[in-house]
Amino acid sequence: MNSDIIERSNRVFTPAFHFYHKIAIEKGVGCSVTDVEGKSYLDCASGLGALNIGHNHPRVMAAVTRQLPLFGHTGGIYYNETTVAAAELLTSITPPGLDRLFFSNSGAEAVEGAIKLARYVTGRQGIIAFGGAFHGRTLGALSLTSSNARYRERYAPLLPSIYHAPYPVCRHCPFGCPAEGCDLGCLAYLEEMLRRYVSPQEVAAIIIEPVLGEGGYVPAPARFLNGLRRLCDQHGILLIFDEVQSGMGRCGEWFAAQLYGVTPDILTVAKGIASGFPLSAVVSRGELMDQWPTWAHGTTFGGNPVSCAAAIATIEAIREDGLLARCRELGSATLDRLRAFQAHHPLVGDVRGRGLMIGVELTGADGTPDGTACGKVLEACLQQGLIVINCGPERNIIRLIPPLTISAAELGQALDILERAIDAAGKG
Repeated sequence: MNSDIIERSNRVFTPAFHFYHKIAIEKGVGCSVTDVEGKSYLDCASGLGALNIGHNHPRVMAAVTRQLPLFGHTGGIYYNETTVAAAELLTSITPPGLDRLFFSNSGAEAVEGAIKLARYVTGRQGIIAFGGAFHGRTLGALSLTSSNARYRERYAPLLPSIYHAPYPVCRHCPFGCPAEGCDLGCLAYLEEMLRRYVSPQEVAAIIIEPVLGEGGYVPAPARFLNGLRRLCDQHGILLIFDEVQSGMGRCGEWFAAQLYGVTPDILTVAKGIASGFPLSAVVSRGELMDQWPTWAHGTTFGGNPVSCAAAIATIEAIREDGLLARCRELGSATLDRLRAFQAHHPLVGDVRGRGLMIGVELTGADGTPDGTACGKVLEACLQQGLIVINCGPERNIIRLIPPLTISAAELGQALDILERAIDAAGKG
């Protein structure tokens, strides 16, 4: 029973080990999961964005099954074909010039590695991040995270020489600019920071999520990212794109960087890279990676051969099954449908996203965030057989991140449930 497993869980786990929904699953296939009581759900949370090609993908399971009898761990003691092949395949799909990498296990680890790489090769300390960002919960990554103050509570002192600038959220522009007449006040603010608060000669890197994740599912304006690239080039600052959530096909290209036509100096990759098996990577140019010598960084479990076998199969499935184009097609249709729904439903303040990384912002009549209504929507969806989760500092944004393999019929069913749940929440 769900309740039995939840009760046992509460006895052995700290509350910090958090679960979004009070169900215990027994099986997952494709875009659906079945709980221990036999009820099926459409999973539009994709294991927090890690299952970009769904649960238990046959190609991934076959690759893992082939690898397991051979060996399951190398620990940096010896080379192996699977880990090298995974690195070769990953660097074949990253933005041009990003052709060397370091494997680790999680998104937070990749961010930690990116910080270390930037500081090591530049000899500078300063890192500029953005308000609303989520880069992880380990201490260095947490120092960059600002999507919610509760994540940082009682962990000070954090990493020094970290600075935050406003993320370019056009709907809630911190500079009061209308979207149609934007003068990039957000970029001007960064330039002012470099004049008043930290010298550009002391800044190692600027790190940004090209599509804001936990902070609200907000795609950055293309003009801003292009301006950020120019600003970094002007001052010799490294540009880091955190694509832990937006990468691996989630936005309709392999990485959002390619969608925008902006190439960072360093890229962090995780979540969807290996279909739920623990793997992440820091990817950069050879000229930078060559300056990061042996013993400057390390890992015991990074590049695990079983995870790397899963990564190879994941990339091959996305490529050979045409899932990037499918993501763009389904994402566009979903945005169109949800925006049409928004037009006659006052609870929906905004619908935004790229590909199948879509946020639905719920607001009150006065435009203020309505986290209470969002909670009701999530629970109503669960009762009707749909798993979705929320985000944003007020937890009022529904994030819709189904597997790229979801069928049109399944997606239509998910949207039917979501719209009914929002409609019911709007009526009280």
